[in-house]
Amino acid sequence: MDRPPPTVLDAFGASTSPVPFLSGHGRTWRSGALVLKPLDMSPEELEWQESVLIDLDGAADVRVAPPLRARDGRLIVDGWTAYPYLPGAPSSGLWPEIMAAGHSLHRHLQHHYRPSLLNRRDDSWARADRVAWDEDQLAESAALPHLAALLASRQPVALAAQLIHGDLTDNVLLAPNLPPAIIDFSPYWRPAAYASAVVVADAVVFRGADTALMTQTAAEEGPDFPQLLIRALIFRAVADHLLAPEKAPVWADMFAPAVQVATRLAGSA
Repeated sequence: MDRPPPTVLDAFGASTSPVPFLSGHGRTWRSGALVLKPLDMSPEELEWQESVLIDLDGAADVRVAPPLRARDGRLIVDGWTAYPYLPGAPSSGLWPEIMAAGHSLHRHLQHHYRPSLLNRRDDSWARADRVAWDEDQLAESAALPHLAALLASRQPVALAAQLIHGDLTDNVLLAPNLPPAIIDFSPYWRPAAYASAVVVADAVVFRGADTALMTQTAAEEGPDFPQLLIRALIFRAVADHLLAPEKAPVWADMFAPAVQVATRLAGSA
């Protein structure tokens, strides 16, 4: 793990020797009230995220972490960025709490515009998102397990799109007597309930949650939710394929129960 160099620590006013953060894939460090990590988006997106998250900072029902500027005003110092440390523990497994935090966040994001930078993203997740929403095709779709069934079950939805955080599953922190904290903003322009569909898909496919969570959440979210689940499963499946195509057999087994329930719900909606 590369440690943030002294120049970065000094520029952001770090007060203590940095220690590896518990999350962050081994690339994130904490120094007192600061979280430091290498830049993981375009400088343009970082500037835009700063403006969006500053607008939300201080909300009564959700905590966010806008990127911080160095003492000389820079957002990026030698390839490193800084964020405020938000107290809280990961909420994996507390699916209703994670989705409720997302609902709060998305109420605040309703008035934000769609940034043109979303059109220029071409990472695996952005490509998978476009495939899920029928804005792009994947040449090898026919060879991927379950994808044909998901694509066949996909129908149009009439829900309005807005700015959302599309990766809430591991990015909601809970602390006593504090509103939930939401970190690592992953922006997409989709219906707000789609964020919950991604959480449910992640819970069932990757975290061992019972498929009853899909049925229960669909009943709570409304008649369009099965179609959002179909798209969430396509999104995760295509992203997994693009990131690690050799894992397709493992993927097939992991996704099978969720695909079966989602296609059934979509067929009966």
